[in-house]
Amino acid sequence: MPSPLFADRPAQQPEPGAVDALISQTARLRGELVAVRQDAVVNDDDPRQRWQRALCDLAVHQLDDLGAQLGQLRAGVPEQSVSEPSLDAEPVIDTALPVAPGTAYGESTPARTGSLLSRVGSAEWNLLTDEASWSEELFHIFGRTRESGPMSLDEMPTMVLADDQPVLQSMVTDCLIDGKPIDGEFRIVRTDGRVRTVHMTGEPVLDADGCTASMWAVIRDVSELRRSERAVRESRDSLERSRHIEQTERRVAVELQEAVLPPWRGSLRFAHDGPAPLDVAAHYLPAASTGLIGGDWYDALALPDGDALLTVGDLTGHGVAATSSMAMLLGALRGMAVAGIRPAALMGHLNELLETSVQPALGSAMCCRYDPVAQTLTWAQAGHPAPLLFRDGTGHVLRRPEGVLLGATTRAVYGEAETRLLPGDLLVLHTDGLTRGSGAGDDTGARRLLGLGPRLSGARDAQDGVRAVVEEFGEERREDDACVMVVRVGR
Repeated sequence: MPSPLFADRPAQQPEPGAVDALISQTARLRGELVAVRQDAVVNDDDPRQRWQRALCDLAVHQLDDLGAQLGQLRAGVPEQSVSEPSLDAEPVIDTALPVAPGTAYGESTPARTGSLLSRVGSAEWNLLTDEASWSEELFHIFGRTRESGPMSLDEMPTMVLADDQPVLQSMVTDCLIDGKPIDGEFRIVRTDGRVRTVHMTGEPVLDADGCTASMWAVIRDVSELRRSERAVRESRDSLERSRHIEQTERRVAVELQEAVLPPWRGSLRFAHDGPAPLDVAAHYLPAASTGLIGGDWYDALALPDGDALLTVGDLTGHGVAATSSMAMLLGALRGMAVAGIRPAALMGHLNELLETSVQPALGSAMCCRYDPVAQTLTWAQAGHPAPLLFRDGTGHVLRRPEGVLLGATTRAVYGEAETRLLPGDLLVLHTDGLTRGSGAGDDTGARRLLGLGPRLSGARDAQDGVRAVVEEFGEERREDDACVMVVRVGR
């Protein structure tokens, strides 16, 4: 029985116009895909971007294969016999698409990688005469010169990696003895020392008596394709690990934050000993641009001498590192306030604490101490937005005393301010994530907050005031998390 035509020499020629149209469509799609990949800013530290790039490379390699095969269809069957190539023959035009981006993974692309002539070859081994016939393309795949001639089935394992030799032996044995088709992959070591992965398909050729007379096979170099597939798997695994770590860190950060911040569900009353007690409520607003919890805090505490401590603050960073630093700072703040340390001195101690911390960070904070008898609010701040005081339906920003960010400089000096509060007054304390605009001079958020004056002044209690602020700012996609605290002076 005659052997089939080499797989890379199609017997029937399709309509040229249809093939040309497919080649153009494939080339256009590949060009658009390459443009997308080149325009993308890739951060090798970001597992999501590594995964996206790997998928893009894999798609490009697959389009290269498709374009090469279409190009061979257009080229058709050459008149010259493949077993006896002529040195004067016209070269086959390389109609493949541009070279695939294999260099993205640290290996230079071999010559003619984008061409079908260097990636798909065919062979036939005659069992009766021990003759072997290789297509020219197969010599390119194995890196073997034409003068060396084709290898016999016995010689083939010498170019196969030791670990893969049993695979080749099993396929050949099953084909020659049991008549099974060949379909498998193995790695070869080319004559230039480079390792390539090839995919081999084939079947036995039977004589008139039904006996195996020869074996033919198509061998395809799939190294670049497998490398891209491996990169996709590895980047996907890295992405999954990154997501698992991120989810775990978020869960720990949330649990730590919930353990530290006051578990308020409504308003709380402080400083009952004076004529104007405080009604306090607060709320935490997470950032929309990140799944990690930040270092914002709020706190209200009744002090031993009858005063009330009110504080809000924000540490740089997100995740467990930020929340653990916040917990340390808030614990120190509570302890020093209970010990009677005044707001300005307290800010100085917090600054020293951050300077000596194992995890350096910057932070803004505001600490207020309310005396219910004198009805005065004494407060200090460290690079933090000033409180907003609402009285008789209008609001204004209190003038800030001196104070730089916590952790920004050594031996920083912090000033104090004192404000008398009247029954019915309402204070709004917040972190800068609530009203941050597009730049340092953008006060749009602060003006929107001041615009809530009529509604805040008419609030039934502090919780109603918090609800008004959250309705105004809560639906925004803020880049940073925020805290807001509303303090209403009783009548």
